[in-house]
Amino acid sequence: NSHRRFFLSYASPVLWSAALIATAIVVGRRGTSDAALATWLAWGAVIGSAAQFIVQLPMALSLIRGFRPSLAVRDPGVQTTLRAFVPIFIGRGSVQLSAYVDQLIASYLGETIVAAMFNAQTLSMLPISMFGMAVSAAELPEMSSAIGDAAARAEHLQKRLQSALRRVVFLVVPSAVAFVAIGGPIIALLYQTGRFSAHDTDVVWIILAGSSIGISASTQSRLLGSAFYALGDPRSPLRAALVRVVVTATLGWALALPVRDMLGYSAPWGAAGLTASAGVAAWIELFLLRRWLGERIGPVPNPVRLGAG
Repeated sequence: NSHRRFFLSYASPVLWSAALIATAIVVGRRGTSDAALATWLAWGAVIGSAAQFIVQLPMALSLIRGFRPSLAVRDPGVQTTLRAFVPIFIGRGSVQLSAYVDQLIASYLGETIVAAMFNAQTLSMLPISMFGMAVSAAELPEMSSAIGDAAARAEHLQKRLQSALRRVVFLVVPSAVAFVAIGGPIIALLYQTGRFSAHDTDVVWIILAGSSIGISASTQSRLLGSAFYALGDPRSPLRAALVRVVVTATLGWALALPVRDMLGYSAPWGAAGLTASAGVAAWIELFLLRRWLGERIGPVPNPVRLGAG
């Protein structure tokens, strides 16, 4: 990505998926138990991960000719990377952490709801992965290339954000609307076969509609996070991510369990409350990132105006 080569790193996960599918087909035909199949799928994930790494290695080595492995952990560059690793790991993974919290709470609503949550999260992550993560990865080296004084770097970041946010909003908002408006037919087309019934489609649709609330905010937050990383500040996205996870856990737990028990709505709507809570938390995260970034570079492009334009 630093060398503006993006295709291979984003195409290589196909090998991971292919390894899982191949493992499921080969082992499944042998009539093994569910537990044995799960174990083999875990090994399939290991094989797929190795393939995903190996296929990128030749190009990576060609781009960094003269590279020699080293354990010099006191090197200034290595020290900088180590200090930034944990904040960036948590900050970049706020979407996944929120989804994990949702899955934990959903486990109190029954196995069916856990499976429905997984299916809904798979769909809701598609626009975030395809558009938010991709655009953010492409923008990070461009944002980091800014030179000059603080004013010049701020102006450069504002211009990059203006264009990138417009692209993300243009691509993601229709996806979120589609999940709410025609989510049922989409889910039926992808999942409704075998044991997956029309009722299961309705349950996943309800949960997916709740997830749609935060899709736009999540993708925009990744872009703003890249701007902070370009400024050498990995801690602001970390703080915003922690707030997001706390809000997701607190509000989601309340809507899925005690409030549901008090008002008596069904488990699927409790799960929808979980995903909607994560969406609200995503907007809070975006608000914090916009506010803190605005203090560093000046006015941040307004996503509402971009979406209307």
